Amino acid sequence: MRFASLGSGSEGNALLVEAQSGVTTTRILLDCGFSGKEVARRLERLGSGVDELDAILITHEHSDHIGSALTLARKLSIPLYMSWGTARAVGADEADVDLHVLWGDEAVTIGDLSVLPYTVPHDAREPLQYIFSDGASRLGVLTDVGTSTPHISAVLSGCDALVLECNHDVQMLAGSRYPPSLKARIGGNHGHLNNDAAADILASLDRSKLRHLVAAHLSQQNNLPELAQAAMAAVLGAAATEVVVATQSDGFGWLSL
Repeated sequence: MRFASLGSGSEGNALLVEAQSGVTTTRILLDCGFSGKEVARRLERLGSGVDELDAILITHEHSDHIGSALTLARKLSIPLYMSWGTARAVGADEADVDLHVLWGDEAVTIGDLSVLPYTVPHDAREPLQYIFSDGASRLGVLTDVGTSTPHISAVLSGCDALVLECNHDVQMLAGSRYPPSLKARIGGNHGHLNNDAAADILASLDRSKLRHLVAAHLSQQNNLPELAQAAMAAVLGAAATEVVVATQSDGFGWLSL
């Protein structure tokens, strides 16, 4: 199994997960928060293409995650997976797409990958985050969440790789030009994780198998890569450079498990 990001941040999110078993290859796009042309361009940069996708999974209905998902699913007959609440929020339940409804903690098999959706607190209709497994390794993804829960720590423990939201620095957000209402939303229990909260989640996990850690969904206005890396590295007892940062413009290249 390997994974790479097309881009991560408030302007668009998409993560490509790939697994091989014998002569078969499974490619899943987690979130599709860009235009169809931009998704194709960014996939090509990773040596892949839209026509090679076996499925598109969606975490929630916000535009930086849903993007062109319905359009691509309809045009290319790509199976589209999301919660019922998300489907209702974006109109997927009435669209001409191959819709598959997901339920928290009920794993589904897509080709060579097992996908476990799990529920999280976020200001969306019925948000889900995901664990991917090829039977040998586990990749955990946690973005767009306001606060940790015991369930989050339980499902993410023991992962071989983790993509973890480090949206903002508390002091930078407090001193930003954002209106008070937006600051409250971002920093609230249904908003986004700050660096310290992300570090607390990381500290609560069984990290004995962890090989790759990615800091994701960084705010371009209210965070700095070095701040996110420092917070994560302090938990790991590692050099900051060992923490990969997913950027808005380039995401990150292939990481293998």
